[in-house]
Amino acid sequence: MPLELIFVLLIAAAAAGWVDAVVGGGGLLQLPAVLMTGMPTVEAMATNKLSSVFGTTSAAVAYARSTKVDREVAVPGAVLAVVCAGLGAWAAASISAEVLRPAVMVVLLAVAAFVTLRPSMGAVPVPHLRTRPRVAVAVATAGVGIAFYDGIMGPGTGTFLIIAFTTILGLDFVAASASAKIINIGTNVGALVVFGLQGHVQWGIGLGMAVCNVAGAQLGARMALRKGTSFVRIVLLCVVVAMVVRMGWQQFG
Repeated sequence: MPLELIFVLLIAAAAAGWVDAVVGGGGLLQLPAVLMTGMPTVEAMATNKLSSVFGTTSAAVAYARSTKVDREVAVPGAVLAVVCAGLGAWAAASISAEVLRPAVMVVLLAVAAFVTLRPSMGAVPVPHLRTRPRVAVAVATAGVGIAFYDGIMGPGTGTFLIIAFTTILGLDFVAASASAKIINIGTNVGALVVFGLQGHVQWGIGLGMAVCNVAGAQLGARMALRKGTSFVRIVLLCVVVAMVVRMGWQQFG
C-alpha cells in the first residue's frame, strides 16, 4: 500500500476517534478512508470495527474516570449489543446498504430538526423522565435496535445512542455520551468477532489505525468533559448534517 494512502488512513483514524469520543459518527470519516484502499465493503467495515473498538474503549475509560456512567442501562445494553451487533454483522453481506440508507437519512433529518428546535435538550439532566419502563425501552433501543444497525451498517451509532439516552432517559449530553461508549464497545466487539470469524478483518491495517484512533479518542473525550454539553451539542449537529449530506450524495449522486 502506498505511504500516502497509509498516512491518509492514520489521519482519518485519529479524526474519527475524536468525533466518536465526543458524539459518535466517526465512521463517517474512517470508513470512506478505508474504502479508498479498494477493499471490499465488508472487509472495510470489519477493519473499521477493529480500529474503532480500541478508540471507543479508550474514550469509555476517560469518561468513566470523570463522570457517572448509567450502569443500569449501559451494562445490560452492552451485553445485548454484543449479540445483536454480531447478528447485524452476519447479515451485512446479504442486506444492501442501499435499502437502509434512505431510512437512516430520514432518522438523521428528524434528529437534526429535534436538536435544533429543542435547544434545551441534553443541556441539563431531566431526572423525572427516568422510570423503569423508560429504562427498559432505552436498553432495548440501544442494545437491540441500534446495535443491530451498527453491525449491518455502522456510521452514526454513537450519535443515535446519545440521542436515545437524552430523549428517553433525560440524560445530559455528556452523561449520555459516557453511557453510549459502554454500549458502543459491545456493538464493536460483537460485530468484530463475527467479521473476524468470517475472515474479513485486515488486522495489520486495522491495528495501525487503532493507535491513532485511541489518540483522537483521548483528545475528544477530554475536550467534551472540559467544555461540557453546549460543545457536545454543536458537534452533534455538525456530525448529523455531515452524515445526511454524505448519505444523500451516496444515494442520489
